[in-house]
Amino acid sequence: PRHTMTRTSLFQLLIISSTVYSCAAFSPSSLSTTISRHHFFELQDASTSPSVDPPPLNPLLSQIKPSKTVEVFSLVKQMEADGESVTSLCVGEPDFSPPDCVLDAATAAMKAGQTRYTAVTGTIELRKAIAEDLKSRKGVEYNPVTEIVVGNGAKQCVYQGLLAACGAGDEVIVPAPYWPSYPEMALLVGAAPVILETAVEDGYLINPDALDKCLQDHPKAKVLMLCNPSNPTGGVHSTELLTQIAKVLMKYPNVIILADEIYERLVYTDDGECTAFASLPGMFHRTITLNGFSKSHAMTGFRLGYLAAPERIAKATSVLQGQITSCASSVSQAAGVAALKEVDESWLKNNVVIMREKRDYVLQELAKMEGVTVAVPPNGAFYVLPDVSGYYNGDDTQLCLDLLKEKKLALVPGESFGAPGTVRLSYATSMAELEVAMTKLREFLESKI
Repeated sequence: PRHTMTRTSLFQLLIISSTVYSCAAFSPSSLSTTISRHHFFELQDASTSPSVDPPPLNPLLSQIKPSKTVEVFSLVKQMEADGESVTSLCVGEPDFSPPDCVLDAATAAMKAGQTRYTAVTGTIELRKAIAEDLKSRKGVEYNPVTEIVVGNGAKQCVYQGLLAACGAGDEVIVPAPYWPSYPEMALLVGAAPVILETAVEDGYLINPDALDKCLQDHPKAKVLMLCNPSNPTGGVHSTELLTQIAKVLMKYPNVIILADEIYERLVYTDDGECTAFASLPGMFHRTITLNGFSKSHAMTGFRLGYLAAPERIAKATSVLQGQITSCASSVSQAAGVAALKEVDESWLKNNVVIMREKRDYVLQELAKMEGVTVAVPPNGAFYVLPDVSGYYNGDDTQLCLDLLKEKKLALVPGESFGAPGTVRLSYATSMAELEVAMTKLREFLESKI
């Protein structure tokens, strides 16, 4: 029978192993108790008779957690649809539009009839543009025909990279704090995530000695996740530190590095550089470079990303993609060519200046709030991960729930990033919105002292 769902201000989805629970809606007044440890949507029992057990679902689902960022964002959108005004710093999405030439290229592609399937790996025009960009800016050279795969967003490319690199019985090293999808993707491919803790006083960057010890203790490790610049901390590994990490990895030749460099155009150091891990001595043949257009060119809705890797790895990921989604949108790919070939460098640099100003403002305001600390200012991306463990006995999830209920301000609990006692806020929004958000946060925390 067709499912129906009851709705008030939001839904719940709860999938636990092979059990599917009945649909239940709730009101904002019950927010703090209802959403705190559950998902925002709940499936209705598919059977019409209580005596008939529903068909079992994949037991793997019992191990996979939903993305807290997506959950909070979905809740915000539902609240807004119900007429509530919410200030949201939960999603990493630039507040500016893509350059006009990108939008024009998408329109021109549609009018020219470029609306059909492309090769699974992407159009040769886009792959050549990607290869040229990586060679000129990052110093790494890839064959556009055999070593670049264009996907439906960088997230798909991360998953396919993991699926190609490891499987059942393998382990994936995930430095914490981490993007929440990393450990869940490891579980999806049958591997076990191994959390490598980092220190706040080090800016949450990887300590080479700690990495060495972790790899010694986990001989089944097949992949190291390396997000640089980091989501959620904004930390940027310097060339010197990356070189030290590479030296450690030379001792473990079977480990593949998934270098997620999606934020590499948003760096606030004096030189503005973010070294490509594949460019380091001895690393090219074992590195999968992941990047895209969402953060640098504000093309989140275009869903366009890519991976660059040696032919053997790229071929494996293209086979997987051919059975999962086939090609990325032909229109998005045309826009991607324009992003790489027509957007002036000054446009990108100006965005860095604007983001740096927003970062500085947020850090300045956080410094005024009692019990809130940022040990090392972030040098990249557009996130800050302040410590708020002095409140709510360190329960960052409950803090975020009450903040949303009382002040209509949406942040993401640090627990979901492997950083309990913190909250992640994105400053990729307007300065006016940031001012409202910082006022709400300050007033909320002052009421809890």
